[in-house]
Amino acid sequence: MIGETMGRAQKNSKVGGLTALPGVGSATAKKLVDAKLDTISKVAAAGTTKLVKVGIQAALAKKIAAAAKKVDKASQASKKAVTAAKSAAKKAPAKAKAAAKSAPTKAKQAAKKTPLKAKEVAKKTADKAKELAAKAKASNVSKPKATPKAKATSKQKKLGPSRDTPISKFSWFKNAKR
Repeated sequence: MIGETMGRAQKNSKVGGLTALPGVGSATAKKLVDAKLDTISKVAAAGTTKLVKVGIQAALAKKIAAAAKKVDKASQASKKAVTAAKSAAKKAPAKAKAAAKSAPTKAKQAAKKTPLKAKEVAKKTADKAKELAAKAKASNVSKPKATPKAKATSKQKKLGPSRDTPISKFSWFKNAKR
């Protein structure tokens, strides 16, 4: 007798979980539990054909299967999010500790590298300046001096009137008056 009541209580709790699905009442839930489809995940995995074999009408079975899959998918997504959050929470202190340990070392290394880089850059710049000076000296020696050209006259012959010339001064305008 005691075993029976415990079995009924367990069965009733499983029925209660399944009745959360649309289209699943207590009678349908009992059919599902009897067929060992006692969780929403199992109902989602079973599919429409298995639900029909259990004794549920095809249209209702299709509706229940679709709802169960939707709920199961959302449940799995939330479980993944919770798991990821828990693992991140576990790893956070260790990451922070490692970062705190490595920060001074990295700072020291960067401080050591800075003067060396500055020296390298200065040396490269000086070498380049020497090279350019040598090229300039070599080009002055090899080029003969150019002879000065005749100076151009300050007033060269103009091709036409300037923009400032009034229209009345144009020859075509003078001829048009006549």
